[in-house]
Amino acid sequence: MKKAKKTEKLLRIYELLFEKFGPRHWWPGDTRLEIIVGAILTQNTAWSNVEKAIVNLKKEKALNARRLSGISEKRLSTLIKPAGYFNVKARRLKNFLSFLNLSYGGSLDRMFKTDTWELREQLLKVSGIGPETADSILLYAGHKPVFVVDAYTKRVFSRHGFINDSAAYEEVQGLLMKNLPAEEKLFNEFHALIVELGKNICRPAKPLCHECPIRRIKNG
Repeated sequence: MKKAKKTEKLLRIYELLFEKFGPRHWWPGDTRLEIIVGAILTQNTAWSNVEKAIVNLKKEKALNARRLSGISEKRLSTLIKPAGYFNVKARRLKNFLSFLNLSYGGSLDRMFKTDTWELREQLLKVSGIGPETADSILLYAGHKPVFVVDAYTKRVFSRHGFINDSAAYEEVQGLLMKNLPAEEKLFNEFHALIVELGKNICRPAKPLCHECPIRRIKNG
C-alpha cells in the first residue's frame, strides 16, 4: 500500500476512535515527574493500582526529584506497594533518579532539552526502562512526538492486517511514525484511544467485533 493511502487509513482510524470514545485526557499527572513515576509503576499492573501508589507518594510529599532521591529504597518500596512488584519497581525508580541526577543534575528541564532520539537511547540504558516506558516518558512527560507501542497497539493493528501479530516493537512504531504527521498531540490521543479500544472491545479473547468502530478498515 502506498504511503498516502496508508496515512489516509490510519487517520480515518483515529477519527472513528475519537468519535466513539472522545478525548481520553491521558496521561494523568500533575507534574512531569509524576508522569514518569507512573510510567515506571504501571509496568505489569492496572492503572488503578498505580493511582494508589501515587497517592501514597503525595502524602509523603515525595513527588519531587530531590525528595524521591533522598528517600530510602526500603521506604519507597512500602509507599509504592499497591502497584505490585514493589521491590523491583523501587529499584527501577532509583535507577532513573540516579540517571537524572548524574546526567542532568536532577533537572528534568535539562533532560528534555536533549535531542529526542539521543535521550531515548540514554533512557534505554537505564536498568528497568524498556522501549514502551522510555517512549511513554518522552511522549507524555517530555511532549516529544514519539508513538508509544503496547500490547493493545499490536493487537489492534495485527487484527486489521497492518502488521503481523509477531511484529517487533520497532516495526509497529515505524508503521505509525512513518505514516502519520509527527505531532505530539496526535500521538498522545491516538495511543490513548487504542488503549480504550483494546481494553473494552478488541479484547484478547472474545473480542466484541460487532461494536468495533473500525471493523471495516483493513490494510490492503
